[in-house]
Amino acid sequence: MATDSTHPTGRPGSAAAPSDAHIESHPDIVSLRNRYAAVSDSPVSGLIEGLCLLTGLYLAISPWVVGFDNFTSLRVSNLITGIALAVLGMGYGSVLERTHNLGWVACAIGVWTIIAPWCVAGDASVFKVILSNAIVGGVACLVGLATMGMGPLAKRRGRRTAA
Repeated sequence: MATDSTHPTGRPGSAAAPSDAHIESHPDIVSLRNRYAAVSDSPVSGLIEGLCLLTGLYLAISPWVVGFDNFTSLRVSNLITGIALAVLGMGYGSVLERTHNLGWVACAIGVWTIIAPWCVAGDASVFKVILSNAIVGGVACLVGLATMGMGPLAKRRGRRTAA
C-alpha cells in the first residue's frame, strides 16, 4: 500500500493523514527543536562533545602511546572502541537531539575499557595498561552520563522559558 500524500490512509471515507509539512510546523515540534538547539549551543555541551571525541581518539591511540607490548588483542579492542567513541562524540556534536539518548553507549564503552585488560588480554598485570584503561574508561562513563543528562536539561530549560 502506498503511503505518500497522494493516497489516503485508513478506511474509505476517513480523512487523510496530515502531511509531513504540517507535522514539521507543529508548535510542539518547533519548541522541542528550539530547546535542543539552545542546549547544544551551550558551552557545557561543547565541552562534553569535545571531551567525548578526544577520549575516543586517545583510547584508539593509547596502545601505541602507553606501549601495550604483547597485548595485541587489547590493542585491537582499544582501537575499535576508541573509534566508536570518537564517532559517537561527533554525533553528539552534530545532532544532539537525536543522539543524547545514546549516552549509555559511551558508558558501556567506558565499562568495557575498564575491564578489557582482564577480559581480552587475560593476565594484564602491567600497571600502565590497567591505569590507562581505567582512567579512559572512567572519563568515558562520565561523558556518557553527562550526555544522558543533556536531554532532561533541554526539557527543564524549556519549562523555565515557557513559564
